[in-house]
Amino acid sequence: MSTDTPDAADDAPTRAELAARVGELEDALADATSDDGQKQMSIIATKGTLDMAYPPLILASTAAAFGYDVTVFHTFWGLDILHEEKSGDLQLSSVGNPNMPVPNVVGALPGMDRVTTSMMEKRIEDNDTATIEELLETNLDMGVEFQACQMTIDLLDYDEDDFYDGVTTGVGAATALQDMADAEIQLLV
Repeated sequence: MSTDTPDAADDAPTRAELAARVGELEDALADATSDDGQKQMSIIATKGTLDMAYPPLILASTAAAFGYDVTVFHTFWGLDILHEEKSGDLQLSSVGNPNMPVPNVVGALPGMDRVTTSMMEKRIEDNDTATIEELLETNLDMGVEFQACQMTIDLLDYDEDDFYDGVTTGVGAATALQDMADAEIQLLV
């Protein structure tokens, strides 16, 4: 045998080097596949009536309390929920609402929406249910991200300064879609 040829065994890594490399690869795999444990929820709020303002706010605060990272994208009339002035005067439609104690023919009379809204506001107060403003503040304190659709802001000629502090403005549909794609739970309310 010739001694001029390097022995292949001399270039081979030792068991300790192989074990260290396997350890590095296992750590890298664990980092790449690790779940930070925080689940995500994405809610799209499209309606701005009194009865439709509560579901996204209650679902968002409950999910946040359970440790979810929650984003609520408000578009079209759902934007009124985030508007400081408009959110205090959300109405309840008495027409087409099968749960209202008012027949549609009566609900269609002028001023009936104001009457049914007053009835619901009294029930909310008597039941000591949180107001829309209180729910918004609670959600913001819990880290829920409220997003205002920029296209709708422009379409309805809203001023971004009229939204509650902490509301993210300038958000488009592409961002909302990405949030939904990343979330384990997606809701359209």
